[in-house]
Amino acid sequence: MWSVVVVLPTVQSEFGVARADASLPYTMTMIGFGIGGVFIGKLADRFGVALPVIAGATMLSIGYAMSAWSATIAEFSLVQGILIGFGTLATFAPLMADTSLWFVKRRGAAVGMIASGNYLAGAVWPPIVQHFVHSAGWRDTHLAIALFCLVTMVPLALIFLRRRAPEITPAVAAESATAPGYRPLGLAPGTLQLLLVVAGVSCCVAMAMPQVHLVAYCSDLGYGAARGAEMLSLMLACGIVSRLAFGWISDHIGGLRMLLLGSFLQAVALLLYLPFDGLVSLYLVSALFGLFQGGIVPSYAIIVREYFSPKEAGSRVGIVMMATLFGMAFGGWMSCAIFDSTGSYQVAFVHGIVWNALNMSIAGWLLWRVWKRPTTATA
Repeated sequence: MWSVVVVLPTVQSEFGVARADASLPYTMTMIGFGIGGVFIGKLADRFGVALPVIAGATMLSIGYAMSAWSATIAEFSLVQGILIGFGTLATFAPLMADTSLWFVKRRGAAVGMIASGNYLAGAVWPPIVQHFVHSAGWRDTHLAIALFCLVTMVPLALIFLRRRAPEITPAVAAESATAPGYRPLGLAPGTLQLLLVVAGVSCCVAMAMPQVHLVAYCSDLGYGAARGAEMLSLMLACGIVSRLAFGWISDHIGGLRMLLLGSFLQAVALLLYLPFDGLVSLYLVSALFGLFQGGIVPSYAIIVREYFSPKEAGSRVGIVMMATLFGMAFGGWMSCAIFDSTGSYQVAFVHGIVWNALNMSIAGWLLWRVWKRPTTATA
């Protein structure tokens, strides 16, 4: 997931394309990541999570091998979207949905742990990938990643993921969610799902700006891609702490409050990028961004489990994750387009802040409906 961000400057130089065109592989990865969520979520609901993960690992291996042989940016982008995007998704939304079925009291903490996996990868892999890109080239590096995915992910899935989630007695809200005519928060289930989709797109358009462009931004400022990769790793390492901490917090305040809190904190971090572009300040702001925004995406999985039937967890979480990844894809591309038009990332940061405000508005309105209406348990 993060390798394409690290190789962006190298790919742009090799293929001789503009920054927006060089970001298309990332955009396609996020689109494939998102579209796969619906199909793989339904597959996980029916057969368990092991099969999707094994299929995803195989697709990743084939995808990285094929990307190493790409002759054009179009070929590289298609492989990223169709194979690497779908393959990556298998270890994100389906795993979060499956984990949410194993826990009741500590569901938020458990989902936060699973959701921190891709941030752990983001903390570990960018400097390693950058080192091998510099020493061996991005093509040989992708071949090595293909082999690594195959020999690690498939055995781990076979060993640890074959058991299906137990039949846990649902909480009151989940019991109500299975009743005919159930209206979560007084809304039709489809309406609440749509609002979560719009919120997911909005928050991740904002989130994409630093995550996708930090390496390129540091290169433009003269600090070099290696410094940008270090900042990205620091950001995602702090994101691990954030997802673990916010998972614990969500067990106490609920998913909607966690969504609003995370969105507000992300807005604060994005604002700090505008006045500060020094090397030390960028390290600090990137760390804060990681600490502030890590709880947003897992909160959607918690909200789905709070207001929808457990039997629909995989598909409904997959739909919301699809929206968040479309947001990442659109945000990553749009920031490039703004940069190509203005020659600066300042307007791109403002663009992200505006989308973040939309996410905050939806979360705030849904929370207002919680306060306005009696709780399910009281009813």
